[in-house]
Amino acid sequence: MARAASRPRSWPRPRAAKARETERRERHTLALPLRLLATACAFVFMVAFAVVLARLTLHPSPASEALTHTNLHPGRSLRAYLDQPALRDAVKQIGGNVLLGVPFGVLVPVVAPRTRGVLRVVLLTAVVMLLVESAQGALVTGRAFDIDDVILNTGGALVGYLLLGRRLSRTVHARGART
Repeated sequence: MARAASRPRSWPRPRAAKARETERRERHTLALPLRLLATACAFVFMVAFAVVLARLTLHPSPASEALTHTNLHPGRSLRAYLDQPALRDAVKQIGGNVLLGVPFGVLVPVVAPRTRGVLRVVLLTAVVMLLVESAQGALVTGRAFDIDDVILNTGGALVGYLLLGRRLSRTVHARGART
């Protein structure tokens, strides 16, 4: 028994262990019709999320045009939010940006299973949010590019992925057996 425990990890696992692992994966994966339904529902929610994201971030705000400033320095607008006398406004700004990213972290791995993984979700979210912020700063009156928004949105997606997205994606899409 002690000899088996000292085997290097690179040795192949016994067939029984591989069979148990395959059975465990199959048991925790949905049947094909349910997987297709779950993926379709996630896609519909993703489209709805994109519409909400566009309405929230790409809607002109001429009244606040004088207040908008491009921020390329991480943490600068976070400090400005926290220095405000009303804590409620800071919580609303910071919490809103974090919550805006959560659906992305939950839905993307279900809609596109190849995006599973913390690094992939973070990178994809950062790229999408950079594009949204760039469009917002370049095209929308009263809006500006803010790197802190990108960071907060990406953090929200990471939270969504870790809390629900990873588990949901594993349930809907089984990974192939590894050799």
